[in-house]
Amino acid sequence: MLEKQFKLTLLGTDVRTEIVAGITTFLTMAYIVIVNPVILANAGMDMDAVFVATCVAAAVGTLIMGLLANYPIALAPGMGLNAYFAFVVVPSFNGSWQIALGCVFLSGMVFLALSITPARSWLINSIPKSLKMAIGAGIGLFLAFIGMQSAGIVVNNPATLVGLGDFASASVLLACLGLLIIAVLHNFKVKGAILIAILAITVIAILLGIQDYNGILSPVPSIAPTFLQMDIAGALTAGAFTIIFTFLLVDILDTAGTLVAVAHSAKLTDEDGKLPRLGGALLADSGATLIGSVFGTSTTTSFVESASGVQSGGRSGLTAVVVAILFLLALFFSPLVKTIPAYATAPALIFVACLMARSIKDIDWDDVTEYVPAMVTMIAMPLTYSIATGIGLGFIAYFLLKLFTGKFSHINPAVMVISLLFFLKLLFEHSLMARDIIDAIF
Repeated sequence: MLEKQFKLTLLGTDVRTEIVAGITTFLTMAYIVIVNPVILANAGMDMDAVFVATCVAAAVGTLIMGLLANYPIALAPGMGLNAYFAFVVVPSFNGSWQIALGCVFLSGMVFLALSITPARSWLINSIPKSLKMAIGAGIGLFLAFIGMQSAGIVVNNPATLVGLGDFASASVLLACLGLLIIAVLHNFKVKGAILIAILAITVIAILLGIQDYNGILSPVPSIAPTFLQMDIAGALTAGAFTIIFTFLLVDILDTAGTLVAVAHSAKLTDEDGKLPRLGGALLADSGATLIGSVFGTSTTTSFVESASGVQSGGRSGLTAVVVAILFLLALFFSPLVKTIPAYATAPALIFVACLMARSIKDIDWDDVTEYVPAMVTMIAMPLTYSIATGIGLGFIAYFLLKLFTGKFSHINPAVMVISLLFFLKLLFEHSLMARDIIDAIF
């Protein structure tokens, strides 16, 4: 049954490998079930209810991804989008998170409409090869930055924005040990190297007394405070259309970047670099956003942490199904999920970043109109703390360079559309919102 559904032999994988990959992906993104409720609590939402909504939206979206698209890609409420929701959108509606959820719901509806037409597949598959490779490498750099922050290797510095962390700290040393374990095991082709390292560092931290063991089981919290609380009528007011558009655009760009990068890493693209079975992947993403808004969370999107499972051998939708099951189990095992510290999963992010950065070699380094936009994309992602911003700025640079070097015929309509939309998004943000707030979020 599993062979027929997921084409395991054709994809060069097996059930054990897919299970290990699913567990690995879940462990590297399990932080979202803790972080997302904390962020949305700043908007006045019930933290326990958001915890449930986060798990349900992630589980349903990931299950659809696995069954319909057969991709080893997991979904969850997106980082960055949740901060935009809590710190920009909700205050703009005088604290009404219900209207903000209405905006998320409507953006999901538009997203779904695009997903069942050729429009979005056309947009994603029309991304130039150099930008596709840059997106993968840029997301890798972004992951490395996030991982180093989580590990405490990179910290805030008032003079230079970032600086070196405290290497006398046990968490930093354990994170470095975790990265060493992964690299060494990977060198000897040990399957599940990332998972082994995460669990090893967690156990060591507990034994050293620097990480609390929080137990195993707890009752599932009530979803009532946020379930079906979205105010769609309020979101349809004139002032909400730009916010709906922003949710939609950022979700499209984030998802496009993640799908391209993870699928390329898993060698699931065709000879032209295009994504097969893209329709199912898009339905999973848009459907998860709709379900998440109904239960009470911000936009749900494909998670780049899925690359950790791919590097553990995941190649099929069975990996995603395993992740979905674990998200549902997380409803009952929230104390156990909280036991895994950030510095235990940080090495996985850093190692995956190293692997994803290898796509830089496939960029055309002999054509300035190809490698400059690629560099803009790669540099902008970690420095602006936004995958969407990096992609958008890369597209704008690509369009302008082709235009002013007499290569306008090389620009396909999708590039023009995305460049224009992102340019308008930047104009909107910087004319109607406080610059410091936008910088903090994106």
